[in-house]
Amino acid sequence: MERTTASRLRTFELVALVAVGGFAGANLRHAFSLALPGLAGTFAANVLGCLALGFLVYEAELHGVLSEETSVVLGTGFLSSFTTYSTFALEVVQSAPAVGLGYVIASYAAGFAAVLAGRRVARALGGSE
Repeated sequence: MERTTASRLRTFELVALVAVGGFAGANLRHAFSLALPGLAGTFAANVLGCLALGFLVYEAELHGVLSEETSVVLGTGFLSSFTTYSTFALEVVQSAPAVGLGYVIASYAAGFAAVLAGRRVARALGGSE
C-alpha cells in the first residue's frame, strides 16, 4: 500500500519534532554537566527527567490536554537526550564499588519516586487527587 503525501508529511513532522527536542535536551544536558560535573549532574538530570516523563505520560493517560506533538517533542526528543543511561552506567563502573552501589540504589529509588511525583502532579492538575 502506497503512503499518501499527508502520511509522509506527518512522519517528517514527527521526526523534525524529535530532532528539535533532542537538540534542546542534549544542550541542556551539556549545561548540567558543566554546572554539576560527574555523578551529581547525571543524577540531577536523570531524576528531573523521570519527574518530567512521569508527568507527561500520566497527563496523557489521565487528561490528554497536551497534544501528541508536545509528547513527541518533549518525551521522545527532549527527555531522551536530556537523560542519559550510558553516562550513568559508565560513572557507576568508574566509581569505587561502595559509591557505585549507593549511586545505583539512590538513582533508582529517586527515579521511581520522581515518576510517582510526576503522576501526582498530573492528577492534581486535573483535579483527580
